[in-house]
Parts: sequence; C-alpha cells; structure tokens
Amino acid sequence: MHFSVRQGTRTDLPVLYRFEYELIQAERPLDVTLVSGNFHYYDLSQMLADENAAVFIAELDGTPVGSGSVKIRKGLAHNQFELYAHLGFMFTESVYREKGINQLVVGECIKWARVRGMEEIRLQVYTDNLPAISSYEKLGFKSILTDMRLT
Repeated sequence: MHFSVRQGTRTDLPVLYRFEYELIQAERPLDVTLVSGNFHYYDLSQMLADENAAVFIAELDGTPVGSGSVKIRKGLAHNQFELYAHLGFMFTESVYREKGINQLVVGECIKWARVRGMEEIRLQVYTDNLPAISSYEKLGFKSILTDMRLT
C-alpha cells in the first residue's frame, strides 16, 4: 500500500465532514462531557480558507483515508513563545490504522509549521487514547499537562 498526503481544498469538504463525524464518534467514549447529537469540533470551511491554517488529507491510491490539521495560534501571556502551531483533526479510517498514516499526516503538518517559522508545536490527545499517545511519542512529542475534572 502506498499512502500519500496532500493539502485539502474546499472540494474535500464532504469527506472532511465525514471524517470529523467519525472522529467525534470515536472520541465519545473517551469524553463523557461531549454533548449528544451532532456538532462540529472545527470550522473546516474557514480553516481551508485561512492562510494561518492547513488541512491535510492522507490518501491511498487517490481515496481519502485520513486527515489532520495545523493552525497557528497565539501563545498565552505567560508562554515563552508568541505563536505556536496547534495540530488537530487527526483521523484515520479504522481499517487503515496502525499503518503509519497518522505519522505521515503529522509530518506534513510539522513541515507546514516549520516553513512558517513555528518552533513550538502542540496537540491535545485524550489520556485514554493510548495508541495515539504512542504514535505522537514516536514523533518526539512529550506530555506536559494533564487536564483533570471533578464532578
């Protein structure tokens, strides 16, 4: 199997919306605070038009099988960096998981961010999503904060 990664365009919106829906369904068991019903994590149309963001699509022989995004964000007043690249929308179709697709997409997101001068690159991952954590750690990411809640 040969996978490739390309930057998404507006014509990709239908498949990107499907990926987002499937991503939310996969994450529902990991986060009991998600509202029921349909909602969106991302404003994909806006991200595709934003010069400070990019959406990437992984393909197998021209068929979309995964996605990821990168967006330049402002750091907080207490951060040592003014801007950073935030990665998100990491999704791979279930039948193609554990084949290195996520690492290819993350790699493209990192390249995009580096070309724009970003030194700080961050992402969020659910604590119980051990396969994703392992994938990100292989790329050099390290956990620096755990979000906790009390009900």
